[in-house]
Amino acid sequence: MSLNNTPSAERVHIAFFGKRNSGKSSLLNAVTNQNIAIVSDILGTTTDPVFKAMELLPLGAVMMIDTAGIDDQGELGYMRVQKTLRILNKTDIAVLVIDSQIGLTDYENDLIQKFTNKNIPYIIAYNKSDLKKIFPKNENEIAVSAATGENIHQLKELIAKQSNKIENKQIVAHLLNKNDLVVLVVPIDESAPKGRLILPQVQTIRELLDNEMIPVVTRDTTLKVTLSSLGKKPALVITDSQVFGKVSRDVPDDIPLTSFSILMANYKGDLKTLVRGVKAIDTLKDGDKVLISEGCTHHRQCNDIGTVKLPNLLQKYTGKSLDFKWTSGTEFEENLDKYSLIIHCGGCMLNEREMQYRIKCAVDRNTPVTNYGTAIAYMNGILKRSLSVFKDLSEIIQK
Repeated sequence: MSLNNTPSAERVHIAFFGKRNSGKSSLLNAVTNQNIAIVSDILGTTTDPVFKAMELLPLGAVMMIDTAGIDDQGELGYMRVQKTLRILNKTDIAVLVIDSQIGLTDYENDLIQKFTNKNIPYIIAYNKSDLKKIFPKNENEIAVSAATGENIHQLKELIAKQSNKIENKQIVAHLLNKNDLVVLVVPIDESAPKGRLILPQVQTIRELLDNEMIPVVTRDTTLKVTLSSLGKKPALVITDSQVFGKVSRDVPDDIPLTSFSILMANYKGDLKTLVRGVKAIDTLKDGDKVLISEGCTHHRQCNDIGTVKLPNLLQKYTGKSLDFKWTSGTEFEENLDKYSLIIHCGGCMLNEREMQYRIKCAVDRNTPVTNYGTAIAYMNGILKRSLSVFKDLSEIIQK
């Protein structure tokens, strides 16, 4: 992966919502100055959501999303509407497109309520202002015309203004100081992607470099030699979770240690909730269902962490025969009541909003949820050590 490419999960997700033929697709094309979405006078032209990663001034790297009409009808229409509503779970900024000739209806009012409930910054764009003039009353409203280009630039500026409400978070740099030495442990085995590093490793290295810190990358098999060769003590060691136990034994106790997965869980999710959820491992019984969920759809290797290593470790630690289920990519179970525990990956392929949504789904159903790195550290008896770098977690660390 090129360090110059912004991953989709790190882009601001801007989704266009509205009724059929409100001009969502036309407006998206006008904003991007590209023919991203198919435009037609036929109702329901947009069926599945359309995603386009691009650079949009003055925002920068964004993911533009076109959606099906919220008023779609029939059996297929219902399915399209459900897909549109699921896009809300990954939307950072919503653009609600309204036909100026029709105005607000119950469909739009219902969407506005959903934006508010999910705390999604939104803009109301009254389209087709060339056919009927609208005079917006609020600062997040604008009259535009996809046909004539009226106020398209102003709409971009308004979207950029909404983006200022999105918190700019860091993976690890906020825990360190300038010139700190950081050792990153990257195992190379049959499950490692050939010729490249995985996304959390790349992102962490780049962030350390950007903040004038000193990353040293080594394998778990060469970690001891690396540590003995350094001229000063590392401020932190970050490891891949699957070798957590071995790395913990090789790293002296006076050197802080954590994992990429735990850092990503803090960066994308709710680490406090995930730490609380990990204790449910000790209450698992024979036959309990455990959901293991990943945000990516990588090719499964013979010793895959999610489908092989983690289940084996869980059953060995608990001594129980557990019933495992798996989801990957955009799939995520809606019926969580049947699970005694959910273990999620770090979420590097999901944007923050979607990762937060998945955690909230579990919390709302009173289903314990944790993540790969937290669970592996817990079962290796090193959770307290692995979380010591996070000062605000001291009150909930028990092990």
